[in-house]
Amino acid sequence: MWPAKAGPTRMLMLHESAKALCALCVLCVNLLRDLRHLRDYPARYSDSMNPTRWCRRADVAAALVLAGLAAIEITRAQGQTPKKYPYPEVRDMRGVVPPGPKVAPYNSPALGDGPFDFETYEQRHIRVSVVTKGLSHPWSVAFLPVANGISGPGDMLITERVGRLRLVRKGVLQPEPVKGTPKVVSISTMAGLMDIALHPRFAENKWVYISYHKPVGMGKSADGKDFPLASNSIMRGTWDGNQLTDVRDIFVADDVDMEMSRIAFGQDGMLYMTIGGPGTGPPESLNRPQHGNDYAGKILRMTDEGGVPKDNPFVGKAGFKPLIYTMGHRTQLGLAVNPFNGEVWAGEQGPNGGDEVNILKAGKNYGWPVVSDGRDYRGPYMSTSPYKEGMERPHIVWVPSIALSGMVFYTGDRFPNWKRNLFVGGMREGEIARTGQLQRIVFNENWQELRRESLLRDLHQRIRDVRQGPDGLLYMLTEEDAAALLKIEPAD
Repeated sequence: MWPAKAGPTRMLMLHESAKALCALCVLCVNLLRDLRHLRDYPARYSDSMNPTRWCRRADVAAALVLAGLAAIEITRAQGQTPKKYPYPEVRDMRGVVPPGPKVAPYNSPALGDGPFDFETYEQRHIRVSVVTKGLSHPWSVAFLPVANGISGPGDMLITERVGRLRLVRKGVLQPEPVKGTPKVVSISTMAGLMDIALHPRFAENKWVYISYHKPVGMGKSADGKDFPLASNSIMRGTWDGNQLTDVRDIFVADDVDMEMSRIAFGQDGMLYMTIGGPGTGPPESLNRPQHGNDYAGKILRMTDEGGVPKDNPFVGKAGFKPLIYTMGHRTQLGLAVNPFNGEVWAGEQGPNGGDEVNILKAGKNYGWPVVSDGRDYRGPYMSTSPYKEGMERPHIVWVPSIALSGMVFYTGDRFPNWKRNLFVGGMREGEIARTGQLQRIVFNENWQELRRESLLRDLHQRIRDVRQGPDGLLYMLTEEDAAALLKIEPAD
């Protein structure tokens, strides 16, 4: 039903819709008349009613149908009231982060061609080599299993924030992006094209999953300017060896202004998705991870089709979205399944201090922003105590922060002294530039931390993701304008 009042643009669209539909009606009457004559008086068939002319009329009719329906749909959509959110759809960031030091830019230096040799504590001599350059702000990498006609040894898919999916074939970055990726929003805390995961039965179905920020319209910033809105989403496509086909969304959040998303399949066959909660901003934004009817600051658990598992902890509970598995999270940039016991571990960036790794337990609350080991960027502690009854303590904590990112458990044989270690990418330590690194964490038999080692600091590169390859080596993506895919191997 049309609204009672309509503006000039809307009235013009209604007028054009009516004109198109009237013309369509007239043309349909003429077509019916001609068909009736053709049926009743076939002998009178003439050139004026030949099939070519009749088809031309049909084409015009079809075009008018589409034009009329499109105009009506646009008019209807414009008449709808925009969705109202119970929080600012665009955060007011004024004053929440103090200005940095008054120094010249101090970005990461250009990465050399390598290789680079290092000594480490338990594995001793390692070598870091450049697999490929030519990337820009990559986010994640997936290794394609060898399959006849689909992929070969050394084939990988790499996501780039701006929306590109890149193919590395036999160790060589292909010049053109892979076709089939959706449009993304990549601005501020909306990261664009993010994590990538292969279905556990990829050898059978060739399904590729990618998390991304899906454009959903425009909002207004605090100063009244237009600002893009996006919802954290997961798309699924079928890999045919060169591109993604049959691409569709299996999940689109009905919230906006949310941060990064990692995805991973658990040993239970379910797909886990992190959705970062606002890390800075006004209280109405910061508090969203504590609200059960909001996806911000949550970890979701879903089927490979995006459905709700019956055993999710909040199924049937009023005030909670049923896909939610855990809540109370800040900006989540790490997600890994512990292959030794099946636990899902999530890495979370704190503010100024307070990066953490959590072991996920169904239905639990991990505290943000009520409790934290970190400080607000302006100096005060986020909470008087890092612990509160009913909220989970983190399993691992960093003070100062390392701006943690991707992480992986090492299971291979190429580095025997690193087996069962957790590797975590770091992009910046203690708010200081050029301090990107890779950290290695050692545990006892009960997965309690014994020691940690900072690696590759001399490269001065921000480490976005780290994965174990099928060859048992470690691979890393740097987070830079001119980024690279690196490989760690024994130097002995």
